[in-house]
Amino acid sequence: MTAAFIWILLTIISEVLFLSFDIFGDAVTEQGVFIDEAFVLLVVLAIPIFTFVITTLGYVLVKFRAKGDELEDSAPVRTHDKWARSWLVWTTVLCLVVIVHPGYTGLLELRKTNAEEPDLTVNVTGRRWQWSYEYEGRGVQLFAMDEMLILPNDSLIRFIITSEDQDVIHSFWIPAFRMKIDAVPGLTTYFDVNTLEIGHFNDDVNFRVQCAELCGTDHSLMFTRIAVVERAEFEQWIAEKAA
Repeated sequence: MTAAFIWILLTIISEVLFLSFDIFGDAVTEQGVFIDEAFVLLVVLAIPIFTFVITTLGYVLVKFRAKGDELEDSAPVRTHDKWARSWLVWTTVLCLVVIVHPGYTGLLELRKTNAEEPDLTVNVTGRRWQWSYEYEGRGVQLFAMDEMLILPNDSLIRFIITSEDQDVIHSFWIPAFRMKIDAVPGLTTYFDVNTLEIGHFNDDVNFRVQCAELCGTDHSLMFTRIAVVERAEFEQWIAEKAA
């Protein structure tokens, strides 16, 4: 009973502390909101398991520690069949639940815009150690590392991503969008985001493209600052860059 009480108390405290802190800040895309919700759900489900293991280990270490110099064999331990079966059943059910949601439902959520026409398509190429961008059909390309990637708010944006044929694998990651996918030489990958809020790298460092695959000497410098702006401001910027 003591161990069960400690487990329940530790679980409640851990759940409250986790739900009280905003670890990553707000997601600024529809897909990112779903990913955050899935992350919170998985952690909430995992905390009781984690606290159970910690409580059990701590209780055993304290309760059955060696006392003094006397050494003796403990009583034989046999399997508790009912406990073993119940553990197998409820952990199997939990695994099946998270496979369906947020696993399968998450894939459907991230792919639901695949057949839609995006408001903006950005072709992205990774090379050691910088990203280059082409705004498809807009006559704008960005190459320099110090250039800002400007994106429109309230828009469906499709990033089409690859890496140069003679280069290495990179990973295209935007923390504020919660989206990441590999940039592989000779292979094209993509993902869609629906932007929800304006934002700027100078106000939130999560507004950046960051390489998330160790790719060599200057891997940590392979990033691009991002600004998400209103559509009118974006169109004005495009017109000025294309001129």
